[in-house]
Amino acid sequence: MILNRINDPKDLESLSYEELNQLADEIRDAVVKVVSRNGGHLASNLGIVELTLAIHRVFQSPRDKIIWDVGHQSYAHKIITGRRDRFPSIRTFGGLSGFPKICESEHDIFNTGHSSTSISAAQGLAIANEHFNRNNKVIAVIGDGALTGGMSFEALNFTGHEKNDVIVILNDNEMSISPNVGAVSMYLHRLRLEPAYTTPKDYLAYILKQIPGFGSRLYNVLSRIEGSLKYLLTPGMLFEEFGFKYFGPVNGYDFETLERALTRARDRNGPVLVHVLTAKGRGYTPAQEQCHKFHGVGPFEIETGQARKPANTPPTYTEVFGNVVSELADRDRNIVTITAAMKEGTGLNRFAAEHPARFYDVGIAEQHAITMAAGMARGGLKPFVAIYSTFMQRALDQVIHDVCLMQLPVVLCLDRAGLVGEDGETHHGVFDISFLRMIPGLEFMAPRDEVELEMMLKYASTAGGPVALRYPRGSGIGSGQRPADRRPIISGKAEILRDGSDLAIFALGNMVQPALQAASDFEKSGLSVKVINPRFIRPFDRSVMTEIIRRRTPIVTIEEHALAGGFGSMVLEAAAELGNSAPILRIGIPDSFVTHGSQNELRAMLKLDASGIFEQINTWMGGRKNLRLAI
Repeated sequence: MILNRINDPKDLESLSYEELNQLADEIRDAVVKVVSRNGGHLASNLGIVELTLAIHRVFQSPRDKIIWDVGHQSYAHKIITGRRDRFPSIRTFGGLSGFPKICESEHDIFNTGHSSTSISAAQGLAIANEHFNRNNKVIAVIGDGALTGGMSFEALNFTGHEKNDVIVILNDNEMSISPNVGAVSMYLHRLRLEPAYTTPKDYLAYILKQIPGFGSRLYNVLSRIEGSLKYLLTPGMLFEEFGFKYFGPVNGYDFETLERALTRARDRNGPVLVHVLTAKGRGYTPAQEQCHKFHGVGPFEIETGQARKPANTPPTYTEVFGNVVSELADRDRNIVTITAAMKEGTGLNRFAAEHPARFYDVGIAEQHAITMAAGMARGGLKPFVAIYSTFMQRALDQVIHDVCLMQLPVVLCLDRAGLVGEDGETHHGVFDISFLRMIPGLEFMAPRDEVELEMMLKYASTAGGPVALRYPRGSGIGSGQRPADRRPIISGKAEILRDGSDLAIFALGNMVQPALQAASDFEKSGLSVKVINPRFIRPFDRSVMTEIIRRRTPIVTIEEHALAGGFGSMVLEAAAELGNSAPILRIGIPDSFVTHGSQNELRAMLKLDASGIFEQINTWMGGRKNLRLAI
C-alpha cells in the first residue's frame, strides 16, 4: 500500500499521478472503514481527497499555513500529516478530534468547527506575515456552503482592500449540509454549467496577443472598453470585484490541472481565489446518492450504508420537535419555520415536505435568520427558528435587539443543548443559559424529557412573546406518558417531582432523570430529598425557592451547562436576594472546555450521571447520612 509509506506531506513529492490516484483510493477506503465504526463527517471528506493531496504537494506545510474552514473535511489532511496510525481513534474519547486542533499537530494551524471563519483567520495570519517579514503562504480552504456565511464576505471584502497574500481555495461541491441557497449558490451553479467559463481571462489575453500584426492592438482596444473583458470573459467576476485574481473552475479530480492552478496561485502576489469543482461522497455509492444523510453520520454498515442503531429506541428530541411543529402548523397557518442550512439536523424535513411555502432555509446565516424571524413576527407570523445551541452564539445581538427589545413572538429552538458528544469543544451547547438568561422579557425553558418538549412547544406557540427552548441531542427517555398525564405548563412555574425535607435538588432539563435516581439512592441511606424540575430558567419560580429557604433546607443545582453564569448561578442570585442562609452546591460543567467522546463517557467524566451526582453530593455532605449534621 502506498498509504503505509506516507508519514509526512513531503512523502507525496515523489509520487506519480498514477500513484496519487491509487493513494486517493486507499485514503477513501480508510475513511469509510473508520467512519463506519466511529461515525463522523463522511461525504465531505470523501470528496476532497485529491484536492488535499494537491494542496500538500504544492504548498509546504507547516511553513505554509493551511486553514480548513469548518474543518469537517480535514480527515485526509490528518492522515497524511503524521496521524495515519492514530486515525482509527478519530472522534473517540482520548483519540483524534474530528476537526483541526492546534494541540494535535503543527500542521493544524487554526482550530475550526464553526463555518465561514477561514478567510478572516487567513487574513490575520497574512498581516502577521507582513509584520514579521515572513514570506510563507497562507491558504484558506472553504466550501461553497460556508461561502454563504456573511463573515466570509466581510473577509473577502477586507482582503481585497488590503491586497496582501491570501490564497482562497473554494471547494465547490454544490452541497453543504442542506442544499445551498441564495444568489451566491446560483452564481456558482452557472459557472459549473457554462463550458466557456473554463477559459481564464489571462489565457484569452495571451491568445489575442499571439495574433500577428493586430493582436496586441485588439487586446488593448477591448481592455479600454470599461469592464468589457472582465464582465464578458471572466468567470470569477464576483471575486474579481472583491479584488481577487480568479482561477477556475478547476476539475478537483485531475491532479495535473489542480497542481497547475495551485502553483499559479502560489507564485502570484496579492489575493487569489482558486475555484475547484468536487463532489461529496466520491468513491462510496451510498454517500454519493445520499450526501445529506452522510454529511454527519453515526456508525453504519459499509455494504448497505444503513445505520447501526438499536431497535425500539425512543424518538430523539430533534424528531419530536420536527413532528410537533409540523402538527402545530397543520392547525395554525401563521406558523413558519426557519433554519440556517440545517434542515435535516434540526428535524425540519417533515415540515419542509408538508408546508414547503412556510419553510425557510437561509443558508449559514444565523444572524440573518433571527432578524428575518423578527420581521416575520412583526408582520403577524409565528416563526420557529431551529438552530443548534452552539451556533446560536453567533446571533446574540439579534436576539436581544431585534427580537426581545420589541417583545416579538419568535420561538428560538436550541437543539443540541448540553454535551453533544463526538464533535467536541466547538459543538457542545454549554453556554446558551449564560447569554440568554440575562435578556429581559424572554421566557426560557428546558424540558426534562421528550413529552415535556412537546408540551413546551405547544405553550410557546401561544405565548405571544419571545420564547427559547433548549433541548439535548439524542433520544428521549421513553417515559410512555402523554402530555395529558402531566401538569400543564404555566409561565414561571416549577414542578415538584419528589418531596423531601433534608435536601432540595433543582435539576434542569435532561438532568432530572439522573437526579431522581440519585435521590432514590440517598433515600436508601435514610436521606429525604426533594427534586424540583424548574421547567423555566426564566422566569424562575421563586415561590418554590421561598419555601425551601424558609425551612433552611440545603440546595443542590444540577445542569448540563457551564457553571459560570449558568442555572446554578441564577439560583445562587435568587437565594441571596431571598435571604438564604443554607449551603448551596452547584453541579455542572467546570470552567474548562470539554473534549470529545460519547455523551455517556463525557457525563461520566464530568460526574453528571446518576452515580457521579450521588458522589458529588455525598462528598459535599462529608460522607454523612444526615446532611443537616454535615453543614
